[in-house]
Amino acid sequence: MFYLKKLLSSLALPPFSLIALALFGLWLSRKHARSGRAIAAVALLALLALSLPPVSDALARSLETQPPISAQKLARAQAIVILGGGSYPDAPEYGGDTVSGASLERVRYGVYLQKRSKLPILVTGGAPFGGRPEGELMQETIEREFQGQVKWVEAASRDTAENALYSAAMLKAAGISRIALVSNGWHLPRAIELFQRQGLEVLGAPTGFTTDSPLLFAEALPSAGALSDSSIALHEWLGLLVQRLMHALAGQA
Repeated sequence: MFYLKKLLSSLALPPFSLIALALFGLWLSRKHARSGRAIAAVALLALLALSLPPVSDALARSLETQPPISAQKLARAQAIVILGGGSYPDAPEYGGDTVSGASLERVRYGVYLQKRSKLPILVTGGAPFGGRPEGELMQETIEREFQGQVKWVEAASRDTAENALYSAAMLKAAGISRIALVSNGWHLPRAIELFQRQGLEVLGAPTGFTTDSPLLFAEALPSAGALSDSSIALHEWLGLLVQRLMHALAGQA
């Protein structure tokens, strides 16, 4: 089911879905020229729009609803939980697997919060596609490179739902019920809901906010980076929609 979910998500989201729609429009235009060309044009225009930084920034900011965690909120937490953001497999310069850029961003901020609060850290992330678990890589990075301390390592989860499920069990066994949850701002709306459903009080600790580029001309030009950011944001919105729908259906059962 996990791999099927990943496949369906990749097929449903841009760029694949829009490229497929454009090709369908071109095929249809052989018999229905007007309709086919219209479908292809809409798909290509949507692809262009999602490749523009103002559009991708707006989509990301629509998810960045959690403000930076305040000193008062951090003082209420009993532990810091850092969500894995992927790994960098077989990194030649490191001689093996290490954390991805997103995970590095998150662990850096998690250690920053630990040094402010002296709270224990839990890292969470497995190895759904093989290699070393993200949790182990995050612990290694935190302790070797940032001189932080990790108390718990959850290394079996494959997605955010399992992050919440397995982490909550470890935290509750240690008497922890209130956490500061570290992830990218665009990821936290979905992650917070999942951790709350496991009976935890969650204080959002976002990092990696969307900020304006100093190169104003670059904002007007389409880019692969903007398309990637748009796809990530749409993935999160789709995940939220499915998550809430499944929760509502479960509540009616």
